Parts: sequence; structure tokens; C-alpha cells
Amino acid sequence: MTTKRNVKAEDLFNISSVSDPRYSPDYSEALFIKTELNEKENKYVSNLFHFDIKSNEVNQWTFGDGKVSNPRWSPDGNSIIFLSNRDDKNQLYKIARFGGEAQKLTDEEAGVSRAEFSPDGKRIMLQTSVKKDDLNKQDDDEEKQDDELLKPTVINRMKYKADGAGVVEEKYQVIKLFNFDREDVETIKQGEQNFIFQTWVNDSQIIYSTDDSNDQDFNFNHESYIYNLKSKTDLKLFTEEGYASGFTVSPNGEHLLFAHMGRTYENATHAELYAYHISSGVTACLTEGFDAPVGDYIVADIQQQPVLKPVIWTSNEEFYLPVSNQGNVLLYYGHIDGSLYPAINERLHVFGFDINPNEQTALLTISKPTNPSELYELELTNGNLKQLTQFNESFMNEVELVEPEPISYKSKDDWQVHGWFMKPAGFEDGQKYPMVVNIHGGPHAFYGNSFFHEMQYLAASGYAVLYVNPRGSHSYGQEFVDAVRGDYGNGDYLDIMNGVDYVLNEYDWIDENRLGVTGGSYGGFMTNWIVGHTNRFKAAVTQRSISNWISFRGVSDIGYYFNDWQIKADFSDLDKMWKHSPIAYVDQMETPLKIIHNELDFRCPIEQAEQLYIALKYQKKETEFVRFPKSDHNLSRTGKPNLRIERLNHIVGWFDRYLK
Repeated sequence: MTTKRNVKAEDLFNISSVSDPRYSPDYSEALFIKTELNEKENKYVSNLFHFDIKSNEVNQWTFGDGKVSNPRWSPDGNSIIFLSNRDDKNQLYKIARFGGEAQKLTDEEAGVSRAEFSPDGKRIMLQTSVKKDDLNKQDDDEEKQDDELLKPTVINRMKYKADGAGVVEEKYQVIKLFNFDREDVETIKQGEQNFIFQTWVNDSQIIYSTDDSNDQDFNFNHESYIYNLKSKTDLKLFTEEGYASGFTVSPNGEHLLFAHMGRTYENATHAELYAYHISSGVTACLTEGFDAPVGDYIVADIQQQPVLKPVIWTSNEEFYLPVSNQGNVLLYYGHIDGSLYPAINERLHVFGFDINPNEQTALLTISKPTNPSELYELELTNGNLKQLTQFNESFMNEVELVEPEPISYKSKDDWQVHGWFMKPAGFEDGQKYPMVVNIHGGPHAFYGNSFFHEMQYLAASGYAVLYVNPRGSHSYGQEFVDAVRGDYGNGDYLDIMNGVDYVLNEYDWIDENRLGVTGGSYGGFMTNWIVGHTNRFKAAVTQRSISNWISFRGVSDIGYYFNDWQIKADFSDLDKMWKHSPIAYVDQMETPLKIIHNELDFRCPIEQAEQLYIALKYQKKETEFVRFPKSDHNLSRTGKPNLRIERLNHIVGWFDRYLK
């Protein structure tokens, strides 16, 4: 028997991620995207793959070294469109079903972010963006030469920067239409507001959403319309305050289904599924009595380019939708009368799906705790699940993967808290082992039954690993996810510490004198908070964290409203913001703390790390500051591959130094 090796940080290069499965119009074949990390080029590469339903054969259809996304079959099944960044920015391409070179269809200055065939296949609706100064510019205007001299940026709005983009020029989302007959592109909707294409209703009507408002700085709502392409008229759809997305029309054209996230609990509000009767205008919430959000809120680090539709019709009354529930993302069956039940009830993470209503089957992209990502077929009538691809088989056969053990325990207010515990790889009875607690971001996300390379690497490095879903996490009900707001550092802190006590009582081989803690974003906040309120941990690593809510309010791209929503402190309430700021407790921080932060993080800007580092050094505390260049808030998930590996090794290296 061959001995398996331990997981390494560099195994990120050995893991494939599959996403966005799409049946052909006749359901005899399917397309999906496979993404890998290219070590030599230090970048992500994704290509289009084809699956033949009858023969079970998988073939690669594109072979570029860039990214491919948005695969869509033409209604007749004879061609496919997709987006590719092979020419730097995402543009639209078309390829014949029976082979040949892909044809480039667009040359949009800002690229194309989405493309959808019309029902008759003669046109394609495009989503792109246009700079404010170019909104009234005609297509035949001469291009102005760029001035080589630097110019200042004049800012007069609060939403002037965004994580992943930096300080951005004022620009707006625009809807355009590509016509095959004329091979030209015409603008359908544009202006000093964002127009978001939702779906085709029929060949002459589309649905779009817009954020039109007199106060864009404090506008967190979208309104949706049916637009008639022939008469150029709008019909406003009734939607409640918040965001509506994922519109899809029933086969008979009578109903719309869409996901809606309201404002009742601000960004902690559950996404619900709504039905809209087109002729009467009657809207009804179909998930009102179901205490779980529609969609996927799992935190993971290997899924690339996930595309999860909010809902898919299978008849004029029936449909399927993804739901985050009890640490899983599952596929549910629904009926227009409000019936709802799981189509599959296993421990797993569905992050893409499509439905064949004729055969009552579904294609799913699924991740499991010890299987990174594969394509599966689900028989909807009996729940049988069959794996179709084996992209990660060699990786799984080569390395020792630790199966996370689900745990559950009582915490503050007698609430039940759910999480997972992993033994170290190569665990031996009679040995004492250190443990690392890993805290997720959000806070309105959740750990789930999904593969997590970082957790496997910690276990492979000789650590027991504990990761739990404290109050504020999704998938456990609306009251639970809302409970953290205005109470940061109280109930959530106790949920985590009670989890530590629970596993120490359950497993006497854990060395309680060698405990470590880490986390990023909200998890970084909580790491900072923990080391300011207890000395139980002998080492800590805080990542892309929040240390000072007062300054965060003014420097984060979301700070000016996130503080109001999460801390429930307005601009003048300095006492409350300081009370919830970890840096206020720096005098009590005795745990050696490594601070990891990304220089282009506009969500939790690096000044949060700088403040904490200087405060600790000023008091001669044990700390180290690691700055990651050219990296934004999402380094651990989508950052440069070599830097992702550097990050993992810095985390494990710090724990090795103090816990081994």
C-alpha cells in the first residue's frame, strides 16, 4: 500500500475547480468551465469543457491561457457564445457547435460582463459599462489622445472606490444589444445610473433593474422593469425595498420568479424567493415561512468562477433553487403554491446547477469536505447522485485528506452552535497536539460541508483545526444571522470560546497550552478582539482585519454605511465605535500576533493593520507585520497564486514558531 503524503500549500496548483454547468437545448450534452492555477505563469486559467450525456465523455473545447466564462447555447444548439479575456478585457466570442475557430463579436472598451441569447437566437443582450464622460459620446466620435501628464482626480461622491478596483472613474452599467443580422451593437439602456440586464421575457421584451436615485451615496435599492424593445416603453415591476435579481420566466410566460434581499436586517437579511404574476401584477413571497436564505453563502478557497442561478423552472408551476441551510448549500424543489423541500439531503456544497425537466435530472457542480470540485448528475425523482468527472482524482489519491467532524454545542442564550473539528493528519493515539481556531469573514457567511484547502494544510502541518459558525453566520435562521449586529465581541466571541471549551472537554489529546487563532476580515476583527480579551492563545495571526471602527468608517469602501448597519453606531457615536474596536484593548494584548494585510485592500484598508502594528510595537509587544503587494481583500481566494502560497506559509510558520 502506497503511503500518502501530507497536503502542501503548493497543492493549490493541483486542484481543479468546475463551474457553471449548462445543458444543451435538447439536453443531450452540456458545457461547463474548468479552472486551474498555472504555476509557471502564476495565474488562473479557465477553459470550456463539453460533456456528452449518452457516452459520458468529457472533452476540452477551448485551450487558451486566459479565462473563459459565461458559456451559453444558442436556442437551436448549433453555436455557443462565451466571454474570454484572451485580448486583455472580456469580450464576446462565438464558436460553432461542430468546431472551428471562435469568432470575436465585440470590442467594448470596458469589456463585457454578461451575454444572453434572445429566445429566437438572432440577438444577444450584453452587459457592459461606460464612463460618465462617454455616456453621450457617439460610436463614430474620434478617439481623444491620452494626455501623458498626470491629472488630479476630482471626487464628489462617497462611492468613489471599490475593493478590487481602487479609486474608480465615475462609470455606469449599460445594456447593449448585438444584432447578428447587421453585426452591430446598439445601446438599449444607459444614463447616470446603473442598468442591469436580468433576462429575456420573449423576443421583444426584457427585464432590467436600475438604481436610479436622487441620492446615489445612500441608495441601496434597485427597481425593476419590463422593457419593450419595439415600443421602447417601460412597465415597472413591484418589488419591495432592496435588491431583486435572478429573474426567470415560466415556460408559459405567466410568472416571474426572482430572488430578493430586503432591508429589514440590512445586509443580514435573508434572500427570499418571490413570484410575480405578469398579467395581474400580484407579487408573493414563496419562502416566507422558510427560515433559510436562497443562494450560496459558504466560505471556501478553491471554487473559481462559481455561477449559481437563483432558480430554474421545470414546468409552469415547479422549479428548483439553491438554499443555504444548516452548514450546507442544497438543491430544493419548489412549487408556485409555496411547497418547498430538499431534492438532495447530503452534507455538501452545491455551487452550480442546471435542470433537465424531461428526464428529471440535474447537473450539479459540488464540493464536499474531502473532494474539492466535480460535476455530478442528480436523479430528481429519487435523490441518487452520480459523479461524472474525475478531475481531482489524482490529487485525492496522492495526499492524505482529513475528514472534518461535524460538532454542535450549547453557547450563550442556550443557543446551539454548529462547526467542524479536524484531527491532525497522521494522528496517533497517546500524542498531544496543538490546535488552531480559524474564524470566517463576513460576518454574514458561513463555514460549510465544502472542501477547504487552508484547513487541510493546517491539519497536514500537525494541527488540530476548529472552525465554527458563531452567531452572525448564515444558514441557521434569520434570528441567528442578525444576532451579531450591534453586539460585536459579545455573543459571537462567546460562541467561539465555548467551542474551544467543548473540544477541549471532548478530546484530551489537545494541548490546551498550545492553542492558536487566526481569521480574515471579520475573522481578523475577531482574532484581534480575542487576543485583547484572553491570553488562552499562545499565538495568533490576524488577516485583512478591522482594528478601529472609528477610522474604518472613513477609509473603507463600505465603511460609511457598514458601521451604521453592523455596529449600529452613527457618525457621532465615538464611544460605541471605540468600545467595539480591538485596538482599544491593546494594553491587554499579550499573545504574539502576526499581522497580515494586503496593500490594495479597499474593504479593510491596510491602515487598520498599520495602526495595530504601531500600537503593539510602541508597547514592545511581540508582533510582526507582513504586507502583500498588488493584492486586494480577496487574496486568499482569488489573489496571485504565489502570494496565496506565501500567505499560507506565513500563517503556518508563525504557529510553528510558537506552538511546536
